[in-house]
Amino acid sequence: MQSLWMIAASFLFACMGVCVKLSAETHSAVEITFYRSFISLLLMFVLVRLRGVSLKTPHWRWQITRGLVGFTALFSYFYAITLLPLATAVTLNYTSAIFLALYLALSGLRLRGGMLGALGIGLVGVALLLKPTFHADQLAGGLVGLFSGVMAGMAYFSVRQLGARGESETRTVFYFSLVATVCAAVWLAFGEIHPVDGRSGLLLLGVASFATAAQLAMTRAFSRGKTLMSAALAYSTVIFSSLFGMLIWGEVLGAAAWAAIGLIVLSGIAATHFSRASPVEQD
Repeated sequence: MQSLWMIAASFLFACMGVCVKLSAETHSAVEITFYRSFISLLLMFVLVRLRGVSLKTPHWRWQITRGLVGFTALFSYFYAITLLPLATAVTLNYTSAIFLALYLALSGLRLRGGMLGALGIGLVGVALLLKPTFHADQLAGGLVGLFSGVMAGMAYFSVRQLGARGESETRTVFYFSLVATVCAAVWLAFGEIHPVDGRSGLLLLGVASFATAAQLAMTRAFSRGKTLMSAALAYSTVIFSSLFGMLIWGEVLGAAAWAAIGLIVLSGIAATHFSRASPVEQD
């Protein structure tokens, strides 16, 4: 069953999250973002050369926009991981499916009753997960995590638009890595850079390696498996992250938090289904 590749992708994404959280003990979120993007850029450059893909693009404005939005989403996600329990940060980032549906609606997608219901459920879940009982630092992290979901949804929308214009997926990933690397490098030019030792070097390499392997597994799942099944299985990242959080940091989520996570997962799956089922109006 090809969709089961998404289980592998989810496990690898959770491993990436662990490496991010451990790396945060010695490096800032923007440093982690830089190393993740730079290593990915090197890997993508090799892939581009092996596949003979041209880097020339008539859609450079869309590519730059996608890169800027993607960098913001990635940095926000990594920063949220440093502030929140791993499962909570992952769940808030996965609200991207909800926000993608909203962006599609703004672009001409007709929102049917099922989609409106999915969005309503998702908003209730977010409200529960960000309830005022959070400590002040957790609430700030929660808002950052939610913002990462907003920006990730926008990034996916940009990727969808580039694909509709016939842009190569390999080229899009390359330019995302390039723009993210440049943005992080400029930021670091005015900030503090911490030395990389053996332990932190392995962790940073793990962030990029797990992310790249997860992306490959996810691409295989969506390209060869059932889309809705793959989208549903993607949320198993929350389960893996929760297990890692309990085993490594002793993070335990309460019943209310799990109920909120369940609502967000249900909403994301439903939003994915209805956004594919509904027609998109053409300009």
